[in-house]
Amino acid sequence: MTSTLDLSFAPQPTKPAFPMLAFAFASGDDKKPPILSESAIQADAACGGAITQAIKDTEFKASAGSSLTVRCADGAVVIIGAGKAFTPGKEAEDIGGHITAALAKNSLIKATLMIDSDDAAIISGIGLGAVLAAYKFSHYFTKGDKAKPKQRKLTITSPLGRKALTAFKAEKELAEGVFLARDLVYEPANMLYPESFAKRCKMLENECGLKVEVLDEKAMKKEGMDLLLSVGQGSTKKSQMVIMRWDGGKKGEKPLALIGKGVCFDTGGISIKPAGGMEDMKWDMGGAAAVTGAMRSIAGRKLKRNVIGLIGLVENMPDGNATRPGDVVKSMSGQTVEIINTDAEGRLVLADVLTYTLRHFEPEKMVNLATLTGAIIVSLGKEHAGLFSNDDDLSGAITAAGLDTGEKAWRMPLGKDYDDLLKSHIADMKNIGGRWAGSITAACFLERFVEGVPWAHIDIAGMAWADKSRPTVPSGGTGYGVRLLTRFVENGA
Repeated sequence: MTSTLDLSFAPQPTKPAFPMLAFAFASGDDKKPPILSESAIQADAACGGAITQAIKDTEFKASAGSSLTVRCADGAVVIIGAGKAFTPGKEAEDIGGHITAALAKNSLIKATLMIDSDDAAIISGIGLGAVLAAYKFSHYFTKGDKAKPKQRKLTITSPLGRKALTAFKAEKELAEGVFLARDLVYEPANMLYPESFAKRCKMLENECGLKVEVLDEKAMKKEGMDLLLSVGQGSTKKSQMVIMRWDGGKKGEKPLALIGKGVCFDTGGISIKPAGGMEDMKWDMGGAAAVTGAMRSIAGRKLKRNVIGLIGLVENMPDGNATRPGDVVKSMSGQTVEIINTDAEGRLVLADVLTYTLRHFEPEKMVNLATLTGAIIVSLGKEHAGLFSNDDDLSGAITAAGLDTGEKAWRMPLGKDYDDLLKSHIADMKNIGGRWAGSITAACFLERFVEGVPWAHIDIAGMAWADKSRPTVPSGGTGYGVRLLTRFVENGA
């Protein structure tokens, strides 16, 4: 699905265009009224001072994201609180999200947002936030408003006029990547399984110019990717690996590799999960969705960097052919793994994809995303993803990109004492380290397959799905990771 907001840009009109939205800024003094923008002042005059009176009557303070609706003879005016000042980036985007909420709250199908600033970053940021907040996934509803969500039209006027569209084009490409990731996370597992996911990736060749290659089980078997294949062997759905390439950098320049876990449905396998809540395991492919969406955004924005996105796609099911607890499987790297718990399967998928990446692309750096452990939610809740890395500079760059975009990541420890918990009495390692520090031992497991290349693992188990809305992220599939990875690449990776 896409945004339900039709966004356009136009020159600033000579008089208020009703229904309209305009800004007020907090005065910084509770005893003083907020400061109206020039457009709000014009609207106040057209409404005979009704806005000033409403601010006084309601003690409106213009805190960021607050709103005040005033109806006068010419039409409705929604005053949006902008806090003390506009700031490009996340704050402007959040204001855009609040604007979308104000349109819905006031049942406005069409409105004009009058921005007096000529700062392209602020204008495009507000537009991006508004569009992201208006996302709906309605594909499987057949009747009522949910089947056909209301489409709203917002025209942003500013001194830049239609030139603002040029600044917004890059943000639109970013939004398309986020929407793709959200769509993938929302899809039920009977519709989105390894082969259908791979087909969606192939569509990106025509859509944005990515080069896409799909490896089937025969090809992966030839590569020795038995860890990945062991996860999917209990399912009737055939495992796949997708390789997406964007050659935006210099010829011969080593690529940055983005790697995603794509468990399209996770029953836990023989170590089966409890029935309650298992339906949520359709989004255990959130890492693969994020990488796919990020590659869509990176290509759409034509970033000048060689980037390769790899996703391992499997379905973890129990049947007579499924991997058993206690089985020993050889990885593509040659290391052997004793599989203690078949529900710790994502790390098996990633291990072989990491090795494949090293063997075939010799990347400068690798970043993998995965809904890997419930333990990271216990540690960090749903405010931060868990970040693990063998490289301080890489970790710092990812943290900075997360702060810029609001897709925050918090660095967690690694180390020998944690790694020792993976020792097996029968193989090179076990796939779990015991009850404690589960997200850390999972990261230690992955580190055994990176061969010293700068690497980061981002555990997004708490971030791929949201139980409550935020200004630019409706509840449900979040698309977390698309903006983080795109900004990381844009900043120079």
